Amino acid sequence: MKNFVGVLIAVLVIYVIYFDLTVGTLPSLANQHVEKSVNQHGEINEAIQNPKMTLPYFDAKVEPGQTVISVVEHQLGKSLPVSISDLINDFKKLNEGQSPEKIKIGVTYHFPDYSN
Repeated sequence: MKNFVGVLIAVLVIYVIYFDLTVGTLPSLANQHVEKSVNQHGEINEAIQNPKMTLPYFDAKVEPGQTVISVVEHQLGKSLPVSISDLINDFKKLNEGQSPEKIKIGVTYHFPDYSN
């Protein structure tokens, strides 16, 4: 019985490694172009470029402690005029493959512009 369980675990581990190498577990960047540039202080800036924009948007670099909601509210100078689910859906449309919960510090994203 112990040998059977050991074989099952080995098969599972091999399958997980195969799946990770062929399909992957990270989001795909196939539809995105990440533009990297170096500023005058030698810091690397990354910006996600997406040519298929239909919503009005603004670009903002994420600072420590910021969330998608705080960036949009700061840009507007008032509270959010739409529901949080609408904001999340619009953010995902503007930044394909990016989750609003997993934005990274120092990366520039497209945020929906609700100023109109």
